[in-house]
Amino acid sequence: MKPTFYVTTPIYYVNDVPHIGHAYTTVAADVLARYKRLMGYDVYFLTGSDEHGQKVEKAAITAGETPLELADRVVKRYQALWERLGISHSDFIRTTQERHKKGVSEIFSNILAKGDIYLGEYEDWYCTPCETFWTETQLIEGRCPDCNRPVEKLKEESYFFRMSKYQEQLLAHIEAHPDFIQPKSKRNEIVSFIKEGLRDLSVSRTTFTWGIPVPGNDRHIIYVWFDALTNYISALGYPDESGNYSRYWPVDVHLIGKDILRFHAVYWPTFLMAAGLPLPEKVFAHGWWTVEGQKMSKSLQNVVEPNMLIDKYGVDVVRYFLLREVPFGLDGDFSHTALIQRMNSDLANDIGNLLSRSTAMAVKYFEGILPEPSEMLDIDLALKTKTEEMIAIVDKFIDELAFSKALQAIWDVISAGNKYIDDSAPWTLAKDPANRGRLATVMHTLLESQRITHCVLSAFLPTTAGKALASLGYAEEISKEKLVWGGLKEGTVITKVEALFPRYEGKE
Repeated sequence: MKPTFYVTTPIYYVNDVPHIGHAYTTVAADVLARYKRLMGYDVYFLTGSDEHGQKVEKAAITAGETPLELADRVVKRYQALWERLGISHSDFIRTTQERHKKGVSEIFSNILAKGDIYLGEYEDWYCTPCETFWTETQLIEGRCPDCNRPVEKLKEESYFFRMSKYQEQLLAHIEAHPDFIQPKSKRNEIVSFIKEGLRDLSVSRTTFTWGIPVPGNDRHIIYVWFDALTNYISALGYPDESGNYSRYWPVDVHLIGKDILRFHAVYWPTFLMAAGLPLPEKVFAHGWWTVEGQKMSKSLQNVVEPNMLIDKYGVDVVRYFLLREVPFGLDGDFSHTALIQRMNSDLANDIGNLLSRSTAMAVKYFEGILPEPSEMLDIDLALKTKTEEMIAIVDKFIDELAFSKALQAIWDVISAGNKYIDDSAPWTLAKDPANRGRLATVMHTLLESQRITHCVLSAFLPTTAGKALASLGYAEEISKEKLVWGGLKEGTVITKVEALFPRYEGKE
């Protein structure tokens, strides 16, 4: 039996246009999913769209269409972008699907029957864009503390979830599971939020109709966050506890942006506790991207559109930049200058140059037929050892979601490969037929190091790794067992590869 691994992105709101932040979370989840498959795991990778709520209803009315028409139209943008980015998700959940509605109704009914959801009356300040109620004291100068937009006073009959009842249980869980909320700074933030005291949460609305009705009282629509968070189990077939639900739940990691941490680290675990369901293993909140030092916003017209980046630079350049530029968990700044710098130095100069030099020499000196190596010297063994050690280092960093450090470890091997060419000077060896055996070992060592490197890199840069492995004549399915030295056999046909990444010389 393969071990299982379940990873999710948030479900993206259909009132948004996909931007670099959405791409960031999804590419990170994709790398995790691809890497775990490579390492022999049975992986389930879920993404999807959040389609209910007042904001969608309002936007649809403004656009002169039904909310579902709006959702159908916008969801295609996400699906098309994931295809372009090479996202290998197992499933795409939409909150308008019957399987999801069934799961939400079930968990709501279950908690209601236990008495942890009750009917009452709600009066507070509501922010429609954030779909969040705030108390008077939480407002900043009378505006929403999250988005700084105006709020309105709402009074309505509402169902409430007894979140306050689970305050101590949640704190005890966080205490007992130090990795439950990551990074650590975010865990501390959540702990202080909980210690300020959890209030019961309003979990239904009567002021609009676009959503899932409360079972047995369809005047009420289930609160959009209660609805949305349930996607992580409804996609697995919950309430049917056999099949995918029993196979993959609890989730190994929810990857999210830091703006929705409270919903995932406070609301969601307490809903699950009330329903008697297991809690997620880990919630990891990554940082935000600014653009040239400024917050991304429609009003500043500086929203970075991923399709435009792919058109301009290519998909693997975008994937590489997102995960290499910033330690995962911290905020990052996007600029074309930084991206071009990475493209030219790391991609064109380092990895592209290494492969094109190596394959060109194999063609020039051995007519593209991999020779049998002779005995390895210390210089060869050093590159072999560095390549082998990289696998364990990458493994450790992937488990910590330290993607930039994992890539750095891979690039250390690439740099070592470039230095190895300079130090072993194949062009000098090629001048003397007596050095034929030595030259064969150098070429073999050089190309085998790159085979292993590109196998590991296939989780990050699938298109590039595919081209590289094809030029190395390696067509086997990549797996953990194949990450051992000696995969390239004598007689393998090597083809000279043109630049994997062209240098970018254009004006920004």
